[in-house]
Formats: sequence, C-alpha cells, structure tokens
Amino acid sequence: MDMNIDHVSVDTGFTVHHHGAINGVTGSCHELRLDDGRSLLVDCGLFQGTEQPGNASADKGLEIDFPVDGLMGLVVTHVHIDHVGRIPYLLAAGFRGPIFCTEASALLLPLVLEDALKVGFTRNAPLIKRFLDQIRLQVVALPYKQWRSVGAGVSIKMHPAGHILGSAYVEAKIQAAGAVPVSKRDWRVIFSGDLGAPYTPLLPAPKSPWRADLLVLESTYGDRLHENRAQRQVRLRQVIEHALVNRGAVLVPAFSIGRTQELLYDLEGLIHRMGGREAGNGVRWDQLEIIVDSPLAAKMTASYRRLRHLWDNEAHRRLNAGRHPLAFEQLYTVESHDEHLQTVAYLANSKRPAVVIAASGMCSGGRVVNYLKALLGDPRHDVLFVGYQAAGTPGRVIQQYGPKGGYVELDGQRFTIRAGVHTLGGYSAHADQASLMRFVKGIRHQPREIRLVHGDDSAKRSLQQLLRRVSPETNVVIAG
Repeated sequence: MDMNIDHVSVDTGFTVHHHGAINGVTGSCHELRLDDGRSLLVDCGLFQGTEQPGNASADKGLEIDFPVDGLMGLVVTHVHIDHVGRIPYLLAAGFRGPIFCTEASALLLPLVLEDALKVGFTRNAPLIKRFLDQIRLQVVALPYKQWRSVGAGVSIKMHPAGHILGSAYVEAKIQAAGAVPVSKRDWRVIFSGDLGAPYTPLLPAPKSPWRADLLVLESTYGDRLHENRAQRQVRLRQVIEHALVNRGAVLVPAFSIGRTQELLYDLEGLIHRMGGREAGNGVRWDQLEIIVDSPLAAKMTASYRRLRHLWDNEAHRRLNAGRHPLAFEQLYTVESHDEHLQTVAYLANSKRPAVVIAASGMCSGGRVVNYLKALLGDPRHDVLFVGYQAAGTPGRVIQQYGPKGGYVELDGQRFTIRAGVHTLGGYSAHADQASLMRFVKGIRHQPREIRLVHGDDSAKRSLQQLLRRVSPETNVVIAG
C-alpha cells in the first residue's frame, strides 16, 4: 500500500503495510517498509473475539506471516494485549531486535506478557522466565519527545497519547529518497496507536504533532461521542446507588490497565464526597466494598502508584491533600484462586453491596466469567461496561441482548440475563469522534494522507466522511 502524496506518484522510499486492526479494533500491527528491504514494526497485537487478519486462517492470526529478517525493531505504543499479544510469536519467528517503548511501558510490558503466557500459552515457569528474560534484553526504554535513531535514515520520537500509563503515539522520520524538492528533506509518518480521551483521570491529554505527511489513525469511536466526565460520574453514582439499595453487586468487566485505575480513581472520589451518607436500605456509602479480582490489574495498579510522577496535576492535588486515590480504605484485592471462588460465593449469597472489578474486559475469559455465571440471573445485581466490546465476545452479547432479557453462552452453557446491564461510554480510554477530529485539526502541517485503522466499518466510514469534508486536500482512505 503505497503512500499517495497529492494523488500523484511520488518516490517516498517507503510503504506502510498493515498486519492487523483493519477488520476491527484488535490485532494492531503496522509495518513501515523501506525500499531497501529494511522495516520497522509498530505494535504486534492479539486478535480478540471474531476479529481476524485480512487473510484469516484457522490459527486466529497468531502466526507471523511476514518476514522478520529485515526488521530494524518493534515499536510498542502501549501494553494492551491487542497491541502486544503477538510478541511471543514474533520472537518465535526469530525476531531478536530492539523493542522500543516508553519508560513506563518498559516496566509494564513484562507483566502483561507474563499474564498472557500463563492464560493462553503455557504454565511452564522456567519457559516463561526464559521468555521474559529475553524480552528484558530486547526492550529499549525511550523518554518522551526525544528523537532516537533506529537505523540509517530512520528515527522515531514517542509522544504522550493519554490512553493508559506509558502510552504513546509514534512519529517516524524517514530521510527522503528519489526526486523530491530540496526543501523536502524527510517524510514524517505518525502512527497514532490508541489516543486517549480528554480529561482522562491520572493522565494528561495528547497534543497534536507539528507535522505529518502520512497519519495512520485509530478510529475506534470514529462514529460517536462520549459522555463527558461529569455525566459519567452522575451515572456511575446512580448505578452504585441501585446496588446499595438492593444490596447487590456491580460487576465491572475491566481491562487490567487503564480503565481499572481510572475507575478506582473515580470511586475514591465518589466515596470521599458521599462520606457516611445513607444511600437507602440502611446502607451508607462508606460501607461499600470495592473489590479488584484480577492479579494483573492489582500488579498494574501497584505500578501506577509507583509511577505517580507521570500522573496529571489533578491527581497530584489529591495526593498532596493526603488522599490515596488508588489505595483507599474500602479497596480490597483478591489474590488467590481460592479467595476468588470464596468471593464469588459470598457476593452471590450475601446481601453485602460491592463493586467488583474483574478481568477480562470483554468477558472472553478470566475471573469475570465465574462472577457472570453466579450473578447474571439475579436482578439485584448489575453489569457495568466501561470499555469497548468487540464483535463475537460474550461482553458484546451481554451488552446487546441483556437489556432485552436475552441470554449469553459461557463455557458452553446458556445463562439468562436478569441483572441490570449498563454502559458508560465516558470511561472509554479511546478518543471519540470530536477528540480524533481535534487531534487531526491540531496538526500544523496537515497530512497528505490519513489512513484509518482500528475501527468497525461504520466507525471508519463515518470518520472518513467527516475528515473529507473538513480536509478536502487530504487523501483519507480506509486501510484494507
């Protein structure tokens, strides 16, 4: 897929190829390939749900079906599994080059990959240790906003993306080749990764780059707008008040990184504001238990606390006031599998109100499944979605059919959905349509081409139409 500059053939010296996130929002993997055969890979993520690569195969797109010999390196935008989950297969294919990422991602990446290996690959501890040792040898931590050469004629710079801690969008600078004007000495390619929403707790919002010739842009929410932060906090309070009055549980299928920490941050703020007030049925707000039942989420939350120097100003004001937004009194972490089973039984049989945050975020595995089996059939409880649910996942089924009194299949068994089902779009860690448009409009030297990836068809088409209206000089295409 050659970059199209002003709709004429221009020798840029490179092409961009997509090995994922073109038929949906998972499996992000993009290759910047130079004419001399060298290339740079941006992300290497896992496919989830029914999403597949363009050349779908029976192995769910796990194998690396492109050559790795010429790879100068892998750039990781952030450590969500749909951006890093195929790294073990990349190493198995023979890749031993540098893995570039931000300093925070360098700390988080081994934790994510260790969990991924245990869940989907092997429980062999020595094998996992050897793999993680190899990863640590290859990881190169980069500070934000500093150029780093990755090979002759190619440099990269990481910019804060505001998606999760350590997330970045990547600016690649390629020395110009062929017959180009003297003033045009290099090309700039921006890979957005996943851009965060404005006013995301803990993280500063992303700022647009100064220049882009080609922008590879995510479009997850390219066709919709999020609730603002004040609206989502009101709706969160309403859902929790229902649980307090009914003495039920609010089950939040959460991604271990990002949304879990944002939700904890808002819950701490809510409990702090409501204090000892009674919500009804004799239950006070400060009696609400907040349970995190995900070993990876617990590790990530601890890492967020250690990396508090990267938090935004609002979060630091809470810390300076003596509050602990990610380690407050009502917060309880479930560690062992036995504790997990006891907690499921306790919430199903007791009448103690609680908020349970459990992985995985799309209900496709992990501890959340046991909670769903135990709680879905009881109207005292609620399921609260705060993240995107990919097509084909149980989360999408519950989200779509739960309000209609439908059912979902979990581990081959059918469960009727009687619990309340709610979606808070404002908790998405992704930029919505308005934020994506602001990001593009903020680029001082506008792209000649924008290539849309990482979105459902409707989201990509909607964003494409809007971009074409406001930027008629830009070639806006859907990658495929």
